Order: sequence, then structure tokens, then C-alpha cells
Amino acid sequence: MSIQESYQALARLLDYPKGKQELTESYRLVASFFSEYGMAPPAAPFGELLEEASLAELQEEYVAQFDFNPAQAPYLGHHLYGDNQKKGAYLIRVKQQYRSFDFAPPENELPDHLRVLLAFLGHLAGLGEDTLRRQFIAHEVQPGLDKLIEATGARGLSPWLTLVEAAGLLVSHDCREVSTC
Repeated sequence: MSIQESYQALARLLDYPKGKQELTESYRLVASFFSEYGMAPPAAPFGELLEEASLAELQEEYVAQFDFNPAQAPYLGHHLYGDNQKKGAYLIRVKQQYRSFDFAPPENELPDHLRVLLAFLGHLAGLGEDTLRRQFIAHEVQPGLDKLIEATGARGLSPWLTLVEAAGLLVSHDCREVSTC
């Protein structure tokens, strides 16, 4: 299991649920990655929810966790800067990186959504841009992700929020042996 596939699978899991089969396949890829590196899969509660819940229930839970609760919203710029000019500069900086590497983010999502950032990390991995990917993690992803994890951890982890924890572990693993992260 490559780091590229892991980022892409986790990005799909953090998107609004569209089908259980895609979610199940993506979950298996993420769980396989953690297992391959001897780590307990942090998203195991999500895997259990995935087995038990209908698509409609998954969609309802997704909205309840991420859309109706600003403290748990997966927009890293919000967690870093709130709603001010610094957030705008962050969004512009991230979009410029996307353009520099021919990454086309979804048009219906802001560039700082965790799933978009993870998809970009997967894109960079596919290009072999390891150093740049790790610098992007250190400067644009990890600080906001740490704040999001801190905000979600205080409320207890729902199965969906274990995916946020998994993202934190994945980027930490990616940067483990690199001092820039």
C-alpha cells in the first residue's frame, strides 16, 4: 500500500458519502496501510459504523459531525485563523500550490477542506514530490490538523472523527524521518 493510495483513500472517506461500496473499499485501503506499518487502525470505529449503518444513516451522521458543528468542521483554515484576512491569505497560498502542480480540486469545495488537502498530498506523492509534500504538510496541513484534532478530541470521538485522527497519524507517519515536518 503506497502513501499515495492511502492519502487518496482517506480523502474519499472524508467526502460526503455517496456509496457504501466506495467507502468500504477506501476504508480497507486505509486500514491496510496502518496494519502494514504495525499501527492499530485508528478508524476502526468508523469501519464498524460502515458495516452497520445504511447510506442514509452515514450521510446523516456525516452532516451532523462536520457540517453542523463549527468546532469539528474539516476546514483547516478555519481552525488556524477563524474568519479573517489571514485565512484568506492561507486559502490563496494553498490554491497557488494546487495550480503549481496541476491539481484540480473539486469546484464545490473550499481548498482548505481536509479531504481536498489529503487528495493533494496523494497527488504530490504520485508525482514523486516527496520533499515538497512534506514541506506542504509542515506549513499548510499539520498546524491546522493539530488544532482540528484538539477540537474534536475534547468532545469524544465519533466514528467519523476517527478519520480525522487517522489523517493526523498518516501525515505524522509520512514525516516521521524528515526534520521539516
